[in-house]
Amino acid sequence: MSRDYDIIIIGTGPAGFSCAMQSSKFDQNVLVVESHKKYLGGTWINTGTVPSKALREAAKNILDFNEQFGDHEHKKPYERFQMSDLLQYKQDILEKENQKAKNDLIKNKVDVARGFGQLKDAHTVEVETHIGSTETYTADYILLSTGSNPAEPQNFELDHDKILDYESILEITHIPRRLVIIGSGVNAIEYATIFSALGTRVTMLSSRKDYLTFLDHEIKEHLGDSLNRKGITIKTNIEIEDVAFNGLRNHTEVKFKSKAEDQRLQVIETEHVLFLGGRKPNVNGLNLEAAGVETDDHNFIKTDDTFKTNVDNIYAAGDVIGFPRLASASFSQGRLAACNMFGIPALSVPDQIPYGIYGIPEIANIGITEQDAEEMGLDITVGRAYFKNIAKANMSNNTEGILKLVFNTNTLKLLGVHILGNDAPNLIHLGQSVMSYDGDIRYFINHVMNYPTLSEAYRIAAFNGVNRVYQAGVKYKNILEDKKEK
Repeated sequence: MSRDYDIIIIGTGPAGFSCAMQSSKFDQNVLVVESHKKYLGGTWINTGTVPSKALREAAKNILDFNEQFGDHEHKKPYERFQMSDLLQYKQDILEKENQKAKNDLIKNKVDVARGFGQLKDAHTVEVETHIGSTETYTADYILLSTGSNPAEPQNFELDHDKILDYESILEITHIPRRLVIIGSGVNAIEYATIFSALGTRVTMLSSRKDYLTFLDHEIKEHLGDSLNRKGITIKTNIEIEDVAFNGLRNHTEVKFKSKAEDQRLQVIETEHVLFLGGRKPNVNGLNLEAAGVETDDHNFIKTDDTFKTNVDNIYAAGDVIGFPRLASASFSQGRLAACNMFGIPALSVPDQIPYGIYGIPEIANIGITEQDAEEMGLDITVGRAYFKNIAKANMSNNTEGILKLVFNTNTLKLLGVHILGNDAPNLIHLGQSVMSYDGDIRYFINHVMNYPTLSEAYRIAAFNGVNRVYQAGVKYKNILEDKKEK
């Protein structure tokens, strides 16, 4: 049967965009459906990754200047800089990234339909356009890549003025003196450090007993010290009772109780509240039942290892399928979905993927932590490098940080890399490359690295680790000899 397209992709976030690009390279006829009237890229470009990281870069530049040259006329950043300037910087980046995405689709002859897409059956997508008309398209394959959206708070309401969420925080009109963040996940840490860099007094409130528990314990300790130095207060294991604006006192009040203590009601007065709860998949309105597409208990679309749903010709990728919900992973998922659809062999993506937290300082990791290794009963050694001992870090006045290597004591095989410090999400890829080829820490000793660079931290950490093995009784010359894992 002849159909309009080889593939229809609903959603132009990282998964949908990369699937469109890869499918076009396979000479397939591609249609993408985008619900936004003007922009492409979904949350990735417009309300999530790109704008929040652009705001982070602007705040980091301000912080670097202040730390390098001191407060000008003893004024805090929020007294010297306008939020409108930061937002304009963010908007300029957003416009550039959107134009790049648009140009790539045009260059690769990918058609775009503007409107809300929903399934009519396993091969048919109906698009309700913004002008009220309805268009119907058919395809051999369909990719669902509609992403996710913020979950709503349960016991108070967002007004997007005093009480904000992921999206409205990016439209705030001034740098607040005080900010309460409800949440303690990755985004909460990022926004807490961004606004702290601008001079805002930040308090984080979390219903959980701890935060970022997946981090290596040493990285977590350094992060905690960093947050303390920045004056960021974190209160864990609490229950929010109410959030509301008090007109008499001209403040927003956050009322909460500790779950573990005396249950007395506590109140924090603040200018703004930023609610950063979980996220839920964008499946409402997709009409999944029309094609029989199954979801899990949390409404994420279920797929197999090839990103195929229970319906043979319908695939799904990105946030809408759940973990790990990273833009970086979504790009790979969309590409692999296209390869699997059209029977094109593709190298598999390793199970271990790097994670990046774009706070100030940044954090990145890949592989197992020291505590993971201990629980697994592995004989491991760690090597450390502190940024304060690296010339490049001193030159750039970014001495806050540590790079930690976890490796097998016997074979020196690299098992994990954990970094806190400037440019950590970029630095992590050198360790990722060595791990992907089952390499060991002698790579960092035997290869010349440019000086001065932050990558020098790998060499210092490797030597630090080798010295620990040597001190444990292994002769130094034997450590440097080539040996295979037994």
